Amino acid sequence: MRAADGEMNANYTLNMMVGFSFGVFVAKLLMSIPFLIEDIRRIPLFFYNWVFKRKPRKESMPDRRRFVRNISLGIASIPILGTVYGITIGKYNYQLKRIPLTFSRLPKAFDGLKVIQFSDFHAGSFDDYEAVKNGLEYINERKPDLILFTGDLVNNRAGESQPFIEMLKQLDAPLGKFAILGNHDYGDYVPYESEQERIENMQSLFKVFEETGFELLTNENRQIEKDGEVIDIVGVENWGQDPFPQYGDLDKATTDLPTDRFSILLSHDPDHWDHEVLNHQHKFDLTLSGHTHGAQFGVEIPGWQWSPVKYRYKRWMGLYQSDDQYLFVSKGFGFLGFPGRVGMSPEVVEFKLSKA
Repeated sequence: MRAADGEMNANYTLNMMVGFSFGVFVAKLLMSIPFLIEDIRRIPLFFYNWVFKRKPRKESMPDRRRFVRNISLGIASIPILGTVYGITIGKYNYQLKRIPLTFSRLPKAFDGLKVIQFSDFHAGSFDDYEAVKNGLEYINERKPDLILFTGDLVNNRAGESQPFIEMLKQLDAPLGKFAILGNHDYGDYVPYESEQERIENMQSLFKVFEETGFELLTNENRQIEKDGEVIDIVGVENWGQDPFPQYGDLDKATTDLPTDRFSILLSHDPDHWDHEVLNHQHKFDLTLSGHTHGAQFGVEIPGWQWSPVKYRYKRWMGLYQSDDQYLFVSKGFGFLGFPGRVGMSPEVVEFKLSKA
């Protein structure tokens, strides 16, 4: 489907082809393993027989090959079935995650504050707009006080967001809707005919946030007041380790803020927490991030979670704590690259903040 300005968004057929091709590729790799093991086993036997002039022991080759083939087919079926699920059901199997948190610095007026976070929308990847609409309805159903979006609204270009503007506009929270930019929002991964075209793309994206009612924080802060008490919402631009950009500026974002006031930081890349946030002079009670997607593949069960992305990111999914500061890394709402999710369902996260 084409967005309003002619930008090409994903379509169902293309996503199915890409996803299934990836599954077949992985299946073939796994199928080769039993045959490779069988061949490796035969190499030392061959040399042993050759050195000692021994006659090879007779084996029932058809039976053995049949056994190895069946094992290979069984192994290969796992990624095929997983891929079929991930590219059909898994990518839109939205989950609501509830996280209760208690803070000593939370003002009394905000006791019971309900905050919704969603992240990594990746508008250009969606191929079923009704499914996306159903996922976003989770947010309004929870009647949040505050909605926070933590980056990557689009894959590359602002035009991808056009089919979803009305949906995002319908999201409602009495204390406001705030957003930050993720690494994909800058459009750094696609070529432009001129610098002016790149600038116009960013300006179009800024207008999208404005049109949908989200206040975009680019190294800025805003105050939320209730019953005469205040908390700070701080939003930084993307800050990540190479090859990701480091546009975020915590010093600029916290200019003139008192250090003793409760604050929520929005920072797209969780690497930022360990490298700058925890050591910053301003204390952030809760930091919200996304970016990793949980690799869109893994296992998440009570008490244990695993994904290959854990070998790249120290903080890759879920809740982390350092003294009385928290970081939450969302698996995200959308998908990118592989058009599916296997074991890492998309999510909307609800925080209920309580005063200690």
